[in-house]
Amino acid sequence: MIKVIAKLFKALNANVNPGEIAHAFSCGILLGFMPKNNVFWYMLFIFILFIRINKPMYLIITFLASCIAPWLDSLFDSAGYAFLTLPALSDFFATLIEIPFVGFTRFNNSLVMGSFLCGLAFYIPAYFIGRLFVFLWRRYITAFVRKTKITKVVARLPLVNKIASLVGEE
Repeated sequence: MIKVIAKLFKALNANVNPGEIAHAFSCGILLGFMPKNNVFWYMLFIFILFIRINKPMYLIITFLASCIAPWLDSLFDSAGYAFLTLPALSDFFATLIEIPFVGFTRFNNSLVMGSFLCGLAFYIPAYFIGRLFVFLWRRYITAFVRKTKITKVVARLPLVNKIASLVGEE
């Protein structure tokens, strides 16, 4: 886990495309909001791993969004229920549930569908928030953090030097 965090900071400070970091932020939120007990989550997780994004940011944000998601379950449930009960889509959902193995995706669960829809709705705003974060990090936060006394003390610790050398070898 320490290597993942170190790689994230390395990417934030390096000449990595901010779009890759912002897409990783958005994908992490999309997946973090969804419940993990269905095939749909695992399919999306693996599919997103093949996309050119910053993997450490993706994994960290997925974990953080998973910690926040239980507080938003009532929103996800009501959004999913409203979408799944649309009369125009009822025939489509009835046909879809009859297809073998589609039931394992649990798309008909209001919590799964609602969290997916809310994650999709938040994707574009999360992308711009991620871009803004990378801009602010590179322009202002990094210079400020490097000047603080605690950073200078932590940089002298042998453990930090060991981690930095491990990350630098890759």
